Amino acid sequence: MPIVEAVILLAVVVLASNIISHYLTFIPVSLIQVLLGLGVALVFDVKIDLETDWFLLLFIAPLLFNDGRRFPKRELWKLRGPIFANAILLVFITTLVGGYLMYLMIPKMPLTVALALAAILSPTDPVAVQSISKRAKLPDAILHLVSGESLINDASGLIAFKYAVAATVTGYFSLTEATNDFLYISLVGLLFGLVLMLAIDLLKDILRRQGINDVVFNTVLQIVTPFIIYLVTEEVAHASGVIAVVAAGALSHAQENRIIEDLPELRLVTENTWDIIIYLLNGAVFVILGIELPLATRNIIVNDTFSTTQAILYSIGAWLIILIIRVIWIFIYQAISFARKKGSRPSLRVALLSGLSGVRGAITMAGVLSIPLVTASGSVFPERSLALFIAAGVIIISLVVATITLPLVSPEGGAPLQTRGAHVDEDVIDDDEEVHDYISEEEAKAYIMRLAVSKIEENRRLENQRAAYDLMLDYQFIIRRLEMHFKDDEAVQSSIQDEVTLRRVGYEAEMQSLEKLYKEKQIKRSSYLIIGNRIRRSERQVVQSSGHLMLWSLRNSRVWGRQILRSIRIWFMSDDNEAVETDINLIEREGAKAAIKALSTYLARGDVDEHQFDNQAIYHLVIHYRNRIERARSDHQSSQKTYEQQLNKLRTLALGAERSGIQSLLEAGNINWRMAASLREYVNYSENVLMMSLADDE
Repeated sequence: MPIVEAVILLAVVVLASNIISHYLTFIPVSLIQVLLGLGVALVFDVKIDLETDWFLLLFIAPLLFNDGRRFPKRELWKLRGPIFANAILLVFITTLVGGYLMYLMIPKMPLTVALALAAILSPTDPVAVQSISKRAKLPDAILHLVSGESLINDASGLIAFKYAVAATVTGYFSLTEATNDFLYISLVGLLFGLVLMLAIDLLKDILRRQGINDVVFNTVLQIVTPFIIYLVTEEVAHASGVIAVVAAGALSHAQENRIIEDLPELRLVTENTWDIIIYLLNGAVFVILGIELPLATRNIIVNDTFSTTQAILYSIGAWLIILIIRVIWIFIYQAISFARKKGSRPSLRVALLSGLSGVRGAITMAGVLSIPLVTASGSVFPERSLALFIAAGVIIISLVVATITLPLVSPEGGAPLQTRGAHVDEDVIDDDEEVHDYISEEEAKAYIMRLAVSKIEENRRLENQRAAYDLMLDYQFIIRRLEMHFKDDEAVQSSIQDEVTLRRVGYEAEMQSLEKLYKEKQIKRSSYLIIGNRIRRSERQVVQSSGHLMLWSLRNSRVWGRQILRSIRIWFMSDDNEAVETDINLIEREGAKAAIKALSTYLARGDVDEHQFDNQAIYHLVIHYRNRIERARSDHQSSQKTYEQQLNKLRTLALGAERSGIQSLLEAGNINWRMAASLREYVNYSENVLMMSLADDE
């Protein structure tokens, strides 16, 4: 498949998988990606030709560099001994013991291939580990141990895998040479990673002093950093590019110790760009796994050596071998810690949960897919298809078992299993949240936006009314959507019914105003027909619509849709377009005025309880009609530049009111500091958008 089409296909499938996961929350998104990849391969007969070099460079380098950038420094240093023991010793024990047991289980698989398979199955998915471990409420020491280990064992697992594959390809293996080579590629890889990272940081500082501090340039430079380090280390030093990128990422993270950034926008753009890249790469690996499954399965099915049932049993056996080794290792670690009085009594439950947390993920799949097709002699790589099948099977089994296990160990938590295959917003919960009764983030946003509307109303003048009502209406729509999240179903339905009732009053008044204008011959027949049809259609839509659909579609159908359809009809239905446009503006103004008057009269009636209606619904509708009046004014297009200036000034005042509201909520104890930070970030993004629009105007 051509590379460009493959990239587009992978990106589309990754996006589709995350849409599906929004509805099927109980299924890990990585598993959905595997199934979608399998479906694409079977339905469209898609094949992606993989080459070891570019695959390792494209996937391994950025993934591990990003892992290094996000090392938990404090926990890593505190438990550095056990973490590195898990990440290195456990990996090699898993490789040797697990590989030999797999060789005994599958005698027809060469020992070196079994060792390679065990090595690539040793790395664990760090996000899945934390997702299970936190909800299983493991002891802090065990939680930090398995979390820290999962961030480091990728490198050691890939090195062991590389040696086992090399031994299979060349047919030669010497323990002495392997040890020497391991020390060389590890130490030199570590050194090159640190030196190259320091050199790149020095280059950044020099360029910044020269005035080259463009955010886009620096972001691209940081994104290409892992690729440069990996290539230079592999091609020039012939050392481990894997260790080099991990070391470079860790050093980059360690240097980020400034409280105040001199270029905060660079940090923001870089982190968001990394999120996008890792999001796509992680998802693409699992989609590729699904696409490759038919090839591996087909080869197994047509192979006389192994049956499909045998291959599935081998996958289950391999998963059990890896799980048992991990459980025994964690139990021994607990016993040693208890003997040294540094931990609690050994618990088989904790050890088992720690073992189950070892979900295999992107690194395992990226590594096993890089197994070459042929050896140095030109013969086919022995049992490559079976190794790929078993690795894929272990990934799927570990995902499925973890998915089933998570609700059992944490029945009160409804959150699904998280993996690296999906972008997950980190939501750190404060201990004091369990004590204080804070309002939700949606309620807080609605509160500060009401303050923003009040500030706009306070600064509304005759000359800036159009800008004020446009902005207030936008805020009102957002407030209405937010209310759908924190109100109960009964309140939501009541609010919707209130709005339907009030809108029908408004539509009736609009029709009466239209009939009056037509009878008094103030408008043409074509204008009368256009607006009459529009009012009746809008009324039917409001009556038939319910819930979020009505509120979400309201703005588009009433503003943009009305303007587009109106322009089309004016163009095709009338010879005098300007006259019809004048008629429609008159109808809009008079109809909106009539609707406001009718609403006031209706609410003042003796048989109507004004207090039964949602105040927000009333205010929202009044602003809607006032906005229409301003838009239909004959002089509203006299100066678009003036309008933009008025709009931006009001937006600035509104954002200031939002900031003050956040501080008021924090001081009143309605929100904690983490939610305040999140809300301030939301306002910051709004200010960035405002600044971008100002820059475009200039």
